[in-house]
Amino acid sequence: QVQLVESGGGLVQAGESLRLSCAASGRTFGSSAMGWFRQAPGKEREFVACISWSVKSTYYADSVKGRFTISIDNAKNTVYLQMNSLQPEDTAVYYCAANDGPRVPRYYYVAHNYEYWGQGTQVTVSS
Repeated sequence: QVQLVESGGGLVQAGESLRLSCAASGRTFGSSAMGWFRQAPGKEREFVACISWSVKSTYYADSVKGRFTISIDNAKNTVYLQMNSLQPEDTAVYYCAANDGPRVPRYYYVAHNYEYWGQGTQVTVSS
């Protein structure tokens, strides 16, 4: 089992920045990738970004590319999501996720390819 705890959400104005953190514990050695997803009210959960534990390859949704940066601190078992130039459409609950397997999922942008999930942290961007 892998336990994930997110932090860093909050209320900001459009154009401002936030950094989310996700601390992983437990059997993290069995995981090869960490992802961030988000879910706005009335919408499906959508992929935001993904990073591999080993070579730190990164993948982003088109909607956040150039504004968000995912990074990983292997020593701390922590994944970060730096979010710049936030817009009201970024408002959502942000979830951290970890897969259970030796490779980054081929379909890394699909939520059900991640076995472990955090409780989520709310990000609200006002206009």
